[in-house]
Amino acid sequence: MFSRNSAVSGHPDVARAVVLIGFMGAGKSSVGRALGEQLGWTFEDLDERIERRERRQVPEIFRDSGESGFRRAEHAALRELLKELRAGVERIVALGGGAFVQKHNARLIEAGGVSTVFLDAGVEELWRRCRQQAERQGIERPLLGNLASFRKLYEARRPRYLKASFRQATDGKTVGDIAAEVVQALGLVRRRRRRGEKQ
Repeated sequence: MFSRNSAVSGHPDVARAVVLIGFMGAGKSSVGRALGEQLGWTFEDLDERIERRERRQVPEIFRDSGESGFRRAEHAALRELLKELRAGVERIVALGGGAFVQKHNARLIEAGGVSTVFLDAGVEELWRRCRQQAERQGIERPLLGNLASFRKLYEARRPRYLKASFRQATDGKTVGDIAAEVVQALGLVRRRRRRGEKQ
């Protein structure tokens, strides 16, 4: 199910950038990469930009600078990214789970006129995905505690996610299907590759 948020004004007739938001495990990176492939657009994970700018991994930033330090780095990276988007680049962007919850970040994105899509799923499904990913990749998720604390954080953040331009349900769907629904609902068009441009 893909639904427009009636509380948010319409999106540009021809979107040139889409920001994916949602909780941990929502599939923002996976869906973002699929969207990039379907559209011929560049995909970027904001956390990866933060790591390049800070020359540290996200868990290291949390450990050394605390969440407040990470949020400052996140805001600076987002501001830099939105400046690039204003120049007209076509890009799919995945935000970290807490980025859109920060009101100053949400205001920046809204001011840029960029469509936001909330990838939604049930909290138990999100928890299962996060645990599987952490175990499979051996990664550390700074805010992944026990299910009770996970649920509490999810419930605190979800009202902010619902302020996105659109909501896309993801339960029981493949990454490809989700991406295709987003493309169709937003009326996105695959970029025509210029002559001589590399794949």
